[in-house]
Amino acid sequence: MADLETALYTLPRIIAACRARRIRTRSGIEASARQAEILGYLDPEDPTMVGELADHAGVTASTMSLTLKRMEEGGLIVRERDPADRRVMNVRLTDLGVKMKEATSMLDPERVYAMLHVMGPADRRLALRGLALLGDAADALVRKNRRAVEAQVGGGSPP
Repeated sequence: MADLETALYTLPRIIAACRARRIRTRSGIEASARQAEILGYLDPEDPTMVGELADHAGVTASTMSLTLKRMEEGGLIVRERDPADRRVMNVRLTDLGVKMKEATSMLDPERVYAMLHVMGPADRRLALRGLALLGDAADALVRKNRRAVEAQVGGGSPP
């Protein structure tokens, strides 16, 4: 399998096997796994369009809007019309949403632990090193995309 095919095939299998069903923070705030997944896509400063979230989740925009309404009522997100296009609804994390995102994981720690311990120590170290490298690459991609957006907003050209 090519590298891309391996990643596209493997990552969803890992997430499906280890996904949490309900999320509860130490302070007692609770969210569904779907809500926690949505929090993972959001940022407190850089808004995300409802349509993008719906595409990520594989649902219609109206279905996503119902979930977002509950999240907004719970104080996790803010929905705002896009000033450049009033037809577009943008979503951002609130301070509480940021805390929830930081305190939770889309993955169930017990399931992840069990998955890791199916492997022997040497394979586990290799797998964890690979995950760390993928995480670093993801962080670099996010930083690059933010700089490109900032350059466009600031009138410059993307790097």
